[in-house]
Amino acid sequence: MGSMYSEQLLSHFRHPRNVGIVDAPDAVVEMTNPACGDVLQLSVRIEGGAIRDARFLARGCTATIACGSVLTEWLLGRPCAELSGLTSMQLSSMLGGLAPASQHAAVLCVEAAQALLSRIKNTQSSKPQT
Repeated sequence: MGSMYSEQLLSHFRHPRNVGIVDAPDAVVEMTNPACGDVLQLSVRIEGGAIRDARFLARGCTATIACGSVLTEWLLGRPCAELSGLTSMQLSSMLGGLAPASQHAAVLCVEAAQALLSRIKNTQSSKPQT
């Protein structure tokens, strides 16, 4: 497994960060890659327009688990609006690169981040104004 994956990716796979579900999340999304069957669930808590807690659950390949881990690290402390700018190449770069056959993992995570942003916007627009 070592020669196929970078040390950063292996670190996130072997010791994933932020695994689980956020207590009392403000938004939760679950994305599935129909081609390979990988599943990623992402939950966040928001305070002051920024992500204060982020957790993930994944069922999938080595790259999907590593991408979920690095995604949650990237999310922490970021203003929600920044989610729209995240790319699969950025995630891949944070892990020291992904092989072409593993790029689907970064795409799944970016799609989850975009779905999360959409869910956050919908939730905020449906809250009564005070």
